[in-house]
Amino acid sequence: MRPLVHLRNLLTLALLALAAPILPAADRVERGLLVRYDMGDGDGQTIEDRSGVGKPLDLDIDRSSRVRRSGGGLVIESSSMIASSQPATKIIDAVKRSNAISVEAWLRPSDTPQSGPARIVSISANTSNRNLTLGQDKDAYDVRLRATGSDNNGLPSTASPKRTARTKLTHVVFTRDANGKATLSVDGKPVAQKTVKGKLRNWNDRYRLVLGNEATGDRPWLGELHLVAIYGRALSQQEIRQNFAAGSQVRAAEPISQKEQIARTNRRMFDRHVAPLLATHCLECHDAAIKQGELDLSHKAAALAGGESGNAIVPGNAAESLLWELVASDDMPKDRPPLSTEEKAALRKWIDAGAAWSVDAIDPAVYLNGGHAGEVWLQRLTVNEYIETVRSAVGVEIGDEARRILPPDLRADGFNNTAYNLNIDLKHVEAYNRLAEIIVDRMDILKFAGRFSKSQKLSTDDTMRDHVAAMGKWLFRGPLDSREIDKYSGIATTVASAGGDFGEAIRYILQAMLQSPRFIYRIEYQHGDGDSRPVDDYELASRMSYILWGAPPDEALLKAADEGELGDGDAARAQIKRMLHDPRTISRSQEFVWQWLNLGRLSNLRPNAKRFPDWNAQLAADMQQETLAYFKEVVWAQNRPLSDLLNAQVTFATPELAKHYGLKPIDKRIARYDLAEVPSRGGILTQASVLTIGGDEASMVSRGLFVLSDLLRGTINAPPPCVNTVPPPTKTGLTQRGIAESRIADQKCGVCHSRFEPLAFGLEKFDGIGAYHEQDEHGNKLRDDGEVLFPGTAEPVAYRTSAELMDLLAGSERVQQSLTWKLTQFALGRPLVAADAPVVDRIHQQAQKHGGTYTSLITEIVMSDLVRRARTEAAP
Repeated sequence: MRPLVHLRNLLTLALLALAAPILPAADRVERGLLVRYDMGDGDGQTIEDRSGVGKPLDLDIDRSSRVRRSGGGLVIESSSMIASSQPATKIIDAVKRSNAISVEAWLRPSDTPQSGPARIVSISANTSNRNLTLGQDKDAYDVRLRATGSDNNGLPSTASPKRTARTKLTHVVFTRDANGKATLSVDGKPVAQKTVKGKLRNWNDRYRLVLGNEATGDRPWLGELHLVAIYGRALSQQEIRQNFAAGSQVRAAEPISQKEQIARTNRRMFDRHVAPLLATHCLECHDAAIKQGELDLSHKAAALAGGESGNAIVPGNAAESLLWELVASDDMPKDRPPLSTEEKAALRKWIDAGAAWSVDAIDPAVYLNGGHAGEVWLQRLTVNEYIETVRSAVGVEIGDEARRILPPDLRADGFNNTAYNLNIDLKHVEAYNRLAEIIVDRMDILKFAGRFSKSQKLSTDDTMRDHVAAMGKWLFRGPLDSREIDKYSGIATTVASAGGDFGEAIRYILQAMLQSPRFIYRIEYQHGDGDSRPVDDYELASRMSYILWGAPPDEALLKAADEGELGDGDAARAQIKRMLHDPRTISRSQEFVWQWLNLGRLSNLRPNAKRFPDWNAQLAADMQQETLAYFKEVVWAQNRPLSDLLNAQVTFATPELAKHYGLKPIDKRIARYDLAEVPSRGGILTQASVLTIGGDEASMVSRGLFVLSDLLRGTINAPPPCVNTVPPPTKTGLTQRGIAESRIADQKCGVCHSRFEPLAFGLEKFDGIGAYHEQDEHGNKLRDDGEVLFPGTAEPVAYRTSAELMDLLAGSERVQQSLTWKLTQFALGRPLVAADAPVVDRIHQQAQKHGGTYTSLITEIVMSDLVRRARTEAAP
């Protein structure tokens, strides 16, 4: 490189570096943020917490005459104090949980002789007692941090080299990670490192946050503060550089016009009230397919165009809107209960405000459940999760006993792991107590305890407390707080006072931990103001492991949580990639298909013995085994798109099941069968485990509803109470299809039955237990042609054979989306709500870009905000 060019490049870089503090060139890091104060924002005596996290921790200026705002900063000209009126609870609680912290400040000292050290940022009570202080000691920065390895004054401190504090705008960041590594960085570069030993669990809950002084007012700091932020984790050096590049001023949001604000409010009203109302009460008769009175209320353009009677919706004028007229008079919905007073008020207000739509088309399936996106559900471990958690945590196999002693998990919203249904009663309490005894009896207590401490001293000092903390962190999937450590350490104290030994103490501690709510439940921090927050690294580790494995985090995942790595997208994806190679991932995926298809019902199925004399419990078990082996082959061995489960030309059968299917057995055990030359079979809908949903009569209703709800994510209202839903039996000249066609032709029944019964026409040749026939027991010829009406479309698509039906479903975007919704619901352990829909759509689109496979889909679910963020519970 020529010298002149080289010099010019160096000058350019130097100018960019000088400009960084005042020219924002990057977005600030938000993950883990607890408080943020933008000093140039505002003009009163209050410095507002602009973090948007939890309840704001605002600060008050006690002597405003000594402080002024200038150049985007707050200039402290003489001794003053800027402090919270209440204890800094949200900071203290978060730091005690994470055992990590970052303190960031953009500042300009007025001069360098300041000492004491002069308090810049402090959470403290007086000159001798503090949780944290970032201060200036002459021409250096000094950080005192209280931990179990330091004294109450936070000593020994972490100090920068001399001449670091200069009278220029400076970016100062102190971090301390969960392992004790502390780093002090200035202008994006680390200048000091040390280890602050111990835990932050001993932080005092009563200390306030103070800027520019000590809480007692006798350690003033003079200079300019431009920005102060505190995080509940250790920022990485890359993140520190990113914040340095972002500069000292937070970008202001673009102002929103009054017109746009009104439009946003109207769209929110549509999202929250009107769309669910239309989906629930109107689209049964007025969607794109049925369109009674030529009125389609499912699509924006069609709804505003109106029907054969005129304009259904006149934006800005409910009185002139036919829809409002019919709703107000209770003429709509027809033959259904009228809308409530609140629903009517919402509809009228929305029309009068302009009838803004936030979507082009309403999907009724999105509005089946109410609630907020990212809600935290308290989740008890399912029986299977409990068994795997015990095995992974302490190495004891407890499956047989757990399944015998624990009450079974009940199915709700299509899955057994639905959080709101995982209750605990007295039987559970007694069972967990008994199981804890069995588990501990089978453990090598001293060997297990040795994983966490070499000491076997039964004492009441910090040795036992540290032992309890380490053991509890492993069993509870995250750090214990001081109250929990006190409680479990107290067991050791009791044993010692009674003359017991170390082994007895560990036994009782383990027994207590194994039946603790923190072991039985997946407990997360939920207190806040109802806003969304990033989950902390330990919560995220637990979410990842239970979604992927149905088991607790392993040592590698907990280590990543300790080091605060999981918030980094690349690091999280690397962990997911590693975890996908663990055999537990396959087992967890098979649990998904077991629950989704409700394969457990086959164990209790009792078909009519006279009609189906070949049925037995072993055949039912073979059917379950077929579907699990098929799923494993398509999803894992072949790594095919999840939708290929609908038409893959292969299956697995025992000799007995092969005969039942009309196949020639090729092995004495379960074997793989190529179905390329067997047009009647291929895909999960042609497997007996699914076909038995139709019952003895191979009901078109039951089978059609399964395809509609579980594959097409379609919705249907319940039939009126007066309707007899028992299907009539077939007879000579009357097949199940004939019965279905008569229902579809009926004026009262056809509106609903036309949506789902034709979906089962292609399955008519399969009897109630999945055997294939060209004619039924009465000699009626059976057919497998029909048509599919995909939800949201106006015209059905015809198919000539069951194989064509399977191909239609496998290639359907709607089916692929439904599989995404199903797997996401299973992963989260809760029903999905309308507010989740945009995130689920992004998950789906990203997964499809990578093949639509199980691994791509589960990866995108784990990386989504549905897993990485949570909505806190607002205080009453």
